[in-house]
Amino acid sequence: MERYYWASLQMIPGLGNSRLKALITFFGSAHQVWQANGRELFFSGLISKQVCNNIISQREKIDVTAIAAEWEKKQISVCILADYEYPELLAKTFNPPLVLYYRGRLIAEKTLIAIVGARRASAYGRNAASYLSGELAQAGIGVVSGAARGVDTAAHQGALKSDGYTVAVLGCGVDVVYPPENAKLLAAISEQGLIVSEYAPGTPPLAKFFPARNRIISGLAKGVVVVEAAEKSGSLITADFALEEGRDVFAVPGNIFSAGSKGVNRLIKQGAKLVETTSDILEEYVVYKNTGVNSLPAALDEDEAMVFRVLSYDNPLGIEEIMEKVHCENQAINYILLQLELKGLIVQYGGQRFVRCAGRELFE
Repeated sequence: MERYYWASLQMIPGLGNSRLKALITFFGSAHQVWQANGRELFFSGLISKQVCNNIISQREKIDVTAIAAEWEKKQISVCILADYEYPELLAKTFNPPLVLYYRGRLIAEKTLIAIVGARRASAYGRNAASYLSGELAQAGIGVVSGAARGVDTAAHQGALKSDGYTVAVLGCGVDVVYPPENAKLLAAISEQGLIVSEYAPGTPPLAKFFPARNRIISGLAKGVVVVEAAEKSGSLITADFALEEGRDVFAVPGNIFSAGSKGVNRLIKQGAKLVETTSDILEEYVVYKNTGVNSLPAALDEDEAMVFRVLSYDNPLGIEEIMEKVHCENQAINYILLQLELKGLIVQYGGQRFVRCAGRELFE
């Protein structure tokens, strides 16, 4: 039950990480802090009278045993900084969360790489994130991101499609679905990977929580890959945290004419390692192995090759546009596109628009 006392204390207003750690050290355990009377708390000299009152008031409202039972029913687990399974890299950061709430599989020894980027990502950005995460997963690397729209979503999806391990770090409670359209994705991550947060279950996704969330994304990972970021993108905050902690920073070059690429291209100017293929990431680590980038999973017939050639990586084409380029009937195009999707060569975006999957080339 000790960890649930940590969690209950963490929810008290005015009791931040440093004060909570000091109190637990002074009294010997979180349970002892919870049991201490107002006089004992105040004369510890560690907290103000207001915080003392907050602790006493909170104790009257919270049944720690009931909370533990409720979270267990929701399959929510708690990990505290003192636990052996607490992620080692995160524990080494300047301000690690004292309490982590999670759903899914916490694999503390897993090598992780973070992939972050724009919420309003282009087809190119989503494609790059999905490709890199899928290839990393195939190499045995876990992928960390924030489950946000755009690049984050594509990164998680790429890892899942390759049957890999992916970690979603939330800026809300792990039982809160945000963004709402990612309900199925989050359910899949909880089954195949990990959903984690420093915020207690039920905490809403407030804007002020997300910058702090980014330090956990970078803190869990050996390196951070930025895919599409404007000048003031939150992804750059994640990259800054990584630099402060001595972690590697990688960047996928963006369109020089796009405002959404200004931030990521600046990172490259400042020394971030440019990423064109997954090998650019993997070669930095002992786990490097050849993932077979650019190999086709199956031969293409003449019609499939013709359609594949007219598609690009960053400019989605609709069915009518494809028909105009290859002079083919609608029914035949639909069948060919389906075959290319099944072979993992193309991906469909909203409104039946198609692009190539990154890393796939036609060898002749």
